[in-house]
Amino acid sequence: KQRFLDLIRYFIVFEDVGGGVLVKKMAGYHQYYAVNVALDETLRACVPPTSLWHVRESEGAYFARGQKDAKPGDRRVGVVWHTQGSGKSLTMAFYAGRVVLHPAMENPTLVVITDRNDLDDQLYGTFARCHELLRQQPVQAQSRAHLRELLQTGSGGVIFTTVQKFFPTVVGVNHHSPIQLSDRRNIVVIADEAHRSQYDFIDGFARHMREALPNASFIGFTGTPIELSDKNTRAVFGDYISIYDIERAVKDGATVPIYYESRLAKLELKETERPKLDAEFEEATEGEEVEHKERLKTKWAQLEALVGTEKRLKLIAEDLVKHFEERLSAMDGKAMIVCMSRRICVDLYNAIVKLRPDWHDQDDGKGVIKVVMTGSASDRIEWQQHIRNKPRREELAKRFKDPKDPFKVVIVRDMWLTGFDVPCLHTMYVDKPMRGHGLMQAIARVNRVFKDKPGGLVVDYLGLADQLKYALANYTESGGKGETAINQEKAVALMLEKYEVCCGIFHGFDWSTWKTGTPQERLSVLPGAQEHVLAQNDGKNRLVRAVGELSKAFALAVPHEKALEIRDDVAFFQAVKSVLTKSTTDGRRSAEEIEFAIRQIVSKAVSSDEVIDIFAAAGLKKPDISILSDEFLAEVRGLPQRNLAVEMLRKLLEGEIKTRGRKNIVQARSFAELLENAIRKYQNRAIETAQVIEELIALAKDLREAGQRGEKLGLTEDEVAFYDALETNDSAVAVLGDKTLKQIAQELLKAVRNSITIDWTVRENVRAQMRVIIKRILRKYGYPPDKQARATELVLEQAEVLCKDWTEND
Repeated sequence: KQRFLDLIRYFIVFEDVGGGVLVKKMAGYHQYYAVNVALDETLRACVPPTSLWHVRESEGAYFARGQKDAKPGDRRVGVVWHTQGSGKSLTMAFYAGRVVLHPAMENPTLVVITDRNDLDDQLYGTFARCHELLRQQPVQAQSRAHLRELLQTGSGGVIFTTVQKFFPTVVGVNHHSPIQLSDRRNIVVIADEAHRSQYDFIDGFARHMREALPNASFIGFTGTPIELSDKNTRAVFGDYISIYDIERAVKDGATVPIYYESRLAKLELKETERPKLDAEFEEATEGEEVEHKERLKTKWAQLEALVGTEKRLKLIAEDLVKHFEERLSAMDGKAMIVCMSRRICVDLYNAIVKLRPDWHDQDDGKGVIKVVMTGSASDRIEWQQHIRNKPRREELAKRFKDPKDPFKVVIVRDMWLTGFDVPCLHTMYVDKPMRGHGLMQAIARVNRVFKDKPGGLVVDYLGLADQLKYALANYTESGGKGETAINQEKAVALMLEKYEVCCGIFHGFDWSTWKTGTPQERLSVLPGAQEHVLAQNDGKNRLVRAVGELSKAFALAVPHEKALEIRDDVAFFQAVKSVLTKSTTDGRRSAEEIEFAIRQIVSKAVSSDEVIDIFAAAGLKKPDISILSDEFLAEVRGLPQRNLAVEMLRKLLEGEIKTRGRKNIVQARSFAELLENAIRKYQNRAIETAQVIEELIALAKDLREAGQRGEKLGLTEDEVAFYDALETNDSAVAVLGDKTLKQIAQELLKAVRNSITIDWTVRENVRAQMRVIIKRILRKYGYPPDKQARATELVLEQAEVLCKDWTEND
């Protein structure tokens, strides 16, 4: 009970994700336990021993535990390591909300630090959207002076800043003189990605932060493990208090696995033209770009020159465009290209649009490909079209996050590599030297969960295999489980395994015409294929499951040559699955059909805007069931594929019953029950295929006649709906007779039409008034009293359905 109340009070937020869309988010179990343990450790680290509070439910629950041998008041809260993509930013917000509200903290000040402005903006945005959880609006320090002003308040506040703003302005002889901003103990510093390389607590900016806030407590959040050799970070934050690793996140469905593919061999370059990375190479960040004259002397500049040669970029552009287009044929989504320098970003962009001119557009609101990078007016003239201010970059970010937007490919150097979530991003092309947590943070852009996305793919053009191995070694040594990036060969092996399962289902059936025939000849293969599947025990469900698994594995493996070898067969399996699962008969496409049409069919069996139809595949014209002719039913009865005939009739009837249910719920429920009983007997092999076909044909005729009842009764379609609701009571029919029931139905329709308001179905007081009107009419005509309550609810339910239909058609 207490846990449930805690979840409601502390662990639910409403985020505006843009466009006025409000999304409700609740913490996962790993976030819940991490926050509770972090709060307990915060109280231990901040509050004097005599007034300690405890909130932890149980020791060490779900990868969350207090630090061993930690002393009260030591100001080291600990480190929360939750793998990228598992909601780290929201975990930080939940933690902040709990600390702010705890009485023992006496209205604390929280200082949230990052090491880059774009990360500061992203994290600030998350907290700002969760301001109700914090009971206050967070504030972003705009300058060093503003930061000092914010920290000199007596209490309260959630302050965002970059660590560089703690750099003092007073300079001593050999070092910067420390300036104390506050000596309060109820200040908690929350560090995002707490790594030595970013903060450097011994010689760097963070040392000044410690000196400015000597009694503050520190907690670190990270998506990658701290290196075992990094003793300094542990000295400041303490040890891990919560771990949520890759293996657990993938099992929980919080992230998808990341696969790795090296494309070095695809670039036909001489050995002397291939860039070489050594262990000593330091990754250069955007802020480290120095004067051109000085860069020429650096190892970075030498490598950049080799990486950015015109010949090499031309080869990469050709391979990348082909690779991504083949990826799109199997799985819709987006791609990010990571380059070593801004110069290379622009040159690669030019090489790509030379191959695909229609991808380019000067307008930020149009175009398939864009470069996102920083810059200034002093940069080269040819770069200026790619240099945008912050509002323009934010608009591009919205476009890229929208899965329906044609903006498919972005080229970056440093921007958007951390803290930037695009769930539909499934491929990252890396042509930049990276290592350690920087590499891990970057490739995690593709591990977000999105619809049926089976995994993300990292494509390596530079040779980062050793860096990935090192990252995995550090990850494992730190106690994490799961692979940081899985070799694509494993995806290929999984695909071939699922392929064999599908081939087994079609054992004994020849589909070779599918690979060589015309589109019409390919369609002609499908009826026999369906019959082959339906004749097997639970064949349809087995096929749907097997093809679904194969399709996901295929999407991961493409464009591997093994995947391209079987893509025609995959297309055939998908086509059979599509016609067997197609369930709409009113002209509208299901989501699965649309998805199939977009991919369709890897081998281009039919045009991209065409969906295979079960009736066309069987050589029949698609019928309108409302005027279902005896001739069509006779055609179905004569089909040689008996199981297919059953499937066709079932889908026809299901579609029409669903359509009837939008107007007449009593009629729809009655026919749905009859259909369900007939299909159940067929599936249980209680009746032969020929017999169930006859039952379904009879049901189709009854359904057709039911649609014509209004003419015989002299009632409109809407009046028939109320008439059927009243007629369900046999005693009412016997007592009142047909004529009186028709009068009641007509009066009910008139009363309902005159009484409805826009939101009457959700306003209980208006519904209560409607009940009174219905009961008054039933009593007026002498409807049996013992049946009035049931009739009232049924009429009310029917009224809701009709009102919805009236609204949609007005």
